Amino acid sequence: MRKLFLSEFVTLDGVMQAPGGSDEDMEGGFEHGGWQEGLFDDAMGSAVTQYMEETGGFVLGRTTYQIFAGYWPKATGDDAEFAHVMNEMPKYVASTTLRAPLEWQNSTLLEGDLGEAITALKGQEGKDLQVIGSGKLAASLMEGGLVDELRLMIHPLVLGTGKRLFPEGVPRMGLRLLDSTTSSTGVLIVTYGMESPGERVA
Repeated sequence: MRKLFLSEFVTLDGVMQAPGGSDEDMEGGFEHGGWQEGLFDDAMGSAVTQYMEETGGFVLGRTTYQIFAGYWPKATGDDAEFAHVMNEMPKYVASTTLRAPLEWQNSTLLEGDLGEAITALKGQEGKDLQVIGSGKLAASLMEGGLVDELRLMIHPLVLGTGKRLFPEGVPRMGLRLLDSTTSSTGVLIVTYGMESPGERVA
C-alpha cells in the first residue's frame, strides 16, 4: 500500500500561498507572493530531490494543477530537466469544476467520492503519492485521515496573511517527528508521521 504525504513550503505562521512568485496566486489580494526568494539552498534541493525519487504520482487541487499546467509544459532553461519529471509524472486532480480529459499530459481527473478515489490510489502498487500546494485539498485529506506524513519546509518568515496549511476548523492531529534538519538559510526541513486513531497524542 502506498503512502500519501503532503510536501509543503510554509512560513512560521503557516502561510503556504504563492511561495514561488509574485503572480503565482494573488487570490484574496495576497501581496507577498515569492516570499521564498533567497531562502532556497542545497539542503532544500536535496530534500526536494529525495521527495521526487520517492514519488509515483502527484495529487493536486484545481488551483495548483492550473498553475503547474500553465508553467511546466513550456518550461525551459534551468527548469527544463525538472520540467521533464513534472510532465511525465502521473497527476491525479481533485476538482468539481474541471472536466475530463485534462490537457496536461499524464493528468487524470478524480471523479466520484474523493476519499474513495484516494484510498483506491493508495491501494495500488508503486511509489508513494505526493500532494504539493493544494491547500483546500490538503485540509480535506487531513480531515479524512488520508495523510500519512507531513513533509514541511518551515521558512523563517511571518507574513500575517494568506492561505494557511492548517485553516480554522482542521481537526486535532497527533504527530510523530520522523526527521529534521536545518538549511543554511534557517529553513526547518521536517517530516512528521500522522498518529493513527487511538494512538497517544504527545
